[in-house]
Amino acid sequence: MSDKKNRLGKGLDAIFGDDVSSVLEDIQKGNSSINVMGRMEVEVSKVRTNPYQPRKNFDQQKIDELAQSIAEHGVFTPILVRESLGGYELIAGERRLRATKKAGLEKIPAIIMAFTDEEMMEISLIENIQREDLNVIEEAMAFFKMIERFNYTQEELGKRVGKSREYIANILRLLKLPNEIQQMVVDKKLTMGHVRPLITLGSEKEMLEVAKKAANLGMSVRAVESMLKKPESKPKVEPDKKRFSYARRLLESKVQSKVSIDEQRITIKYFGDADLNRILEALGVIEEEA
Repeated sequence: MSDKKNRLGKGLDAIFGDDVSSVLEDIQKGNSSINVMGRMEVEVSKVRTNPYQPRKNFDQQKIDELAQSIAEHGVFTPILVRESLGGYELIAGERRLRATKKAGLEKIPAIIMAFTDEEMMEISLIENIQREDLNVIEEAMAFFKMIERFNYTQEELGKRVGKSREYIANILRLLKLPNEIQQMVVDKKLTMGHVRPLITLGSEKEMLEVAKKAANLGMSVRAVESMLKKPESKPKVEPDKKRFSYARRLLESKVQSKVSIDEQRITIKYFGDADLNRILEALGVIEEEA
């Protein structure tokens, strides 16, 4: 426990690591005093949701079940908040806050923390990632916002959230897809594996056509990849210019025009009927009139 407290007291490095969820749990259970400004019941109406919450989709059935439990037994685990103008901003515990509102309670137990904007954004992202609460589009949007706001490189962000740079890069590429396709992923009609190959297509129209077909037909990831695989083009056989150079020079000297030769064809360029007749005459193929 003391090790967690020491790391948490050192700033951002304390919030990151494999045990972020357990650090939050310690705070919520009253086992840690680091960054804690106070504990009290706060008015639900004065708590604003976390502006950096990456998760946009909540399971309404689970909220309803939690609301029923809270109505009967109350809220056991306090939410985490920080003070803000005219009230509080939520740091962690949005499901509890939503369920408490639904249960009709006016107050909720809270622990007031001293977190910065950066800490709030990063801890919200990592908490959700560790609990696997985010879909890949929410995750990609959260990564993008952190890079944009804090000027992280993909490698730096990867170290923050315990992911590889390649993972960050692949997730961010999904944001290049049309919004309609992103929504298909959010709605679980398609997976990341289905939509990632679509980025290579030339237009949004093509992307949408393939995505809709994959969703409507229930295609597998492999089927989508096979559909997008371009047929291998046969290598173009270049004529051996050196091989035919002597014959080409003889013909060009004879007809006084551009000549090209390959394995099965001789091509002589001409310009208009008069030039064609001149070439035929030079070749001695024009028949004399009777």
